[in-house]
Amino acid sequence: MVFSLTRPIALSAVLFVASCSFVDETLLPPLTGDPAPAKAEKTELSAEDKAAMGVDQAAAQPAATPAPAAAPASRFTLPEVTSAPSTGTVVGQRVETLRENLRALQTRVNQNSAQFEEMEDSTTATSQRYHGTMAAINARLQIGTTKGNPILISQWNEAQGDLEEIAADVSRMNNLANSVAGDAGEVGFLLESVQSAFELSGAIEEDHRQLTVLEDETSRTSVLTNRLLSQLTNDINRQTAYVGTERMNLTNTSIAIKNGGFLGTSAGTRNYLETAKADTASSERQALVIIRFDREDVAYEQALYDAVSQAMLERPQANFDIVSIAPLQGNLASNQATSVRNAERVLRSLTDMGMPASRVNLSSTSNANVASNEVHVYVR
Repeated sequence: MVFSLTRPIALSAVLFVASCSFVDETLLPPLTGDPAPAKAEKTELSAEDKAAMGVDQAAAQPAATPAPAAAPASRFTLPEVTSAPSTGTVVGQRVETLRENLRALQTRVNQNSAQFEEMEDSTTATSQRYHGTMAAINARLQIGTTKGNPILISQWNEAQGDLEEIAADVSRMNNLANSVAGDAGEVGFLLESVQSAFELSGAIEEDHRQLTVLEDETSRTSVLTNRLLSQLTNDINRQTAYVGTERMNLTNTSIAIKNGGFLGTSAGTRNYLETAKADTASSERQALVIIRFDREDVAYEQALYDAVSQAMLERPQANFDIVSIAPLQGNLASNQATSVRNAERVLRSLTDMGMPASRVNLSSTSNANVASNEVHVYVR
């Protein structure tokens, strides 16, 4: 299971996955009509015959094949820098140098913008595939299924792979944003250099005309580069939040697959948590969760996940103490050993959810007031 309390952690157990078919069916191409009749022998008609038959010669001409539609232009593609002959002056040489600098800069901006749009297309396709897989899992879980259904495990692994692919796209967007930010700073400096060139002595009117054109094109480049950077920044922020939310959803879904259906924060779960807190209200330290291992199969993971998630939202840097409590009745040594194993089980559940083990502390004790082995989880 992967849990985004702090960072993603890979599954620690090898899941045996069954094959599942999520194949997009491809529609057959539409029929083009009835089969063409056999070719008849071609007979030429004279102009007089055509006139007599009332044939419109213009209409008889074959229709021109329409030209293919041009691909839509990129939102961030820049027009080419305007060329101009050298004036031979010192200022003219400066203009040529600035023009070449702008061409090189525009080439990088165009490459970066094409790369960004390619990332957007990739992220869109991956997101659609991810949500399609999650919808299929949720539909099966909604009506209930077997615990640890291997088909759902396989689909969950596919969804997790797609989500990590989106996260990788976000990482690439971060690298691209750094490159674009560098270009934005460079184009700003270039614009200042072009404007300063107007003050150089030894220019002729043609030099200033070319500088005016170059200034306009540099300004346009600056606007587009900053727009690209702004779009990248917005997408990175949005996709980062999206990936974090979906990692939490994946963790919830993995727990549901393990249990064969969604548990949710039901009324029973809420009462369980409220009772746990009420039982420790009089103690010096209030437990976040109390898990009573009074039977073989205690379904505690959803309640633990809900409580820890809420605690992490309120205190992102929080650490946790897991305390195993053994009853004094009966065989104390056996009770203590069982209680420690239960605490280690709770620790494994937290680490499976993504909690770093370094943020969790284990301890054990005994208490005459408990009737069965308990594990208390505290926020530290």
